[in-house]
Amino acid sequence: MARKLGVSEVGDLLKRYARQELLGPLQGAWRWVGLGLAGSLVLVVGLVLLTLAMLRALQTETGSAFSGNLSWIPYLLTVVALTGVIVLLLRQVTKRGLG
Repeated sequence: MARKLGVSEVGDLLKRYARQELLGPLQGAWRWVGLGLAGSLVLVVGLVLLTLAMLRALQTETGSAFSGNLSWIPYLLTVVALTGVIVLLLRQVTKRGLG
């Protein structure tokens, strides 16, 4: 038969239960969010650098193909490429839990 618990024992039991069921999963969630933010930051910095490199390459390595009235074409090509990458990345986003 179950023994009777005192008020202090019930309080301790509730504290341990709260730590186990609330704090443990929250710590895992903070780790998950932190890694997601760090990965997003690295991805954004990489995309910005690659976009600038593409624009610079289109402006300098194509000779006179994009000069004069066509000087806007490297910008358009860069925006189109970046939009394509963003669309591909957004298609990979899924809703899933922390576990």
